[in-house]
Amino acid sequence: QVQLVESGGGLVQAGGSLRLSCVVSGITFSITAFGWYRQAPGKQRELVARINYRGSPDYADFVKGRFTISRDNAKNTLYLQMNSLKPEDTAVYYCNGGVRASYSWGRGTQVTVSS
Repeated sequence: QVQLVESGGGLVQAGGSLRLSCVVSGITFSITAFGWYRQAPGKQRELVARINYRGSPDYADFVKGRFTISRDNAKNTLYLQMNSLKPEDTAVYYCNGGVRASYSWGRGTQVTVSS
């Protein structure tokens, strides 16, 4: 069973930065694509960024140039470096499959950006 444990969220002022981590277990991490998703209050969950097993990233337009997704296959860990944060980035952030969200969702990590 795949387990996803997100961390690194917090409260930050607009323009600030955070780095999220997602530790993955129960699957061969190095050959699997993963993605970061977010869900803001009252909104549907949306894909933020994804990375394939080769390390090639893909970003939603609303985070291009501000967020960077990366992976450490030796640590079974997915990262999301978030810079130039905006209040509209406030959401709970989750990791899951990069092609489709095939796994049970973790608890996520709350990111709150104050103006």
